[in-house]
Amino acid sequence: MSEQGSMKNEDIFSKVIRAGRRTYFFDVRSTKADDYYLTITESKKFTNEDGSFFYRKHKIYLYKEDFENFKEALDETTNFIIDKKGEEVISDRHQKDFTKPSEIETNDSTKNEEHEAKTSATAFTNISFDDI
Repeated sequence: MSEQGSMKNEDIFSKVIRAGRRTYFFDVRSTKADDYYLTITESKKFTNEDGSFFYRKHKIYLYKEDFENFKEALDETTNFIIDKKGEEVISDRHQKDFTKPSEIETNDSTKNEEHEAKTSATAFTNISFDDI
């Protein structure tokens, strides 16, 4: 294997953000043409009934031609949230002893994931792409 070939599967630059049960990975990768692109992976930890863990991952591929639009959209949407709701997290789900009434009645994980998706946007507010 050539030296160049061994680089293809290695991360060139990585940043990790840990946020409770979620971890966000920002990884710079190399294309076949030896250009760089960014992958953003959300890894979310779940617990099985037997107490063991598993992770569900979602990945976004972001290429250089989309960086500026992505940064603008991220800034605009996160600023909108901060302007409307402030920086303080107001979700009840962040209180350790809080249990939603719907969680007592049913174990519908879809409702929980939808609610968490709405509250997870604030985790992105301190991200800077300038380092990449």
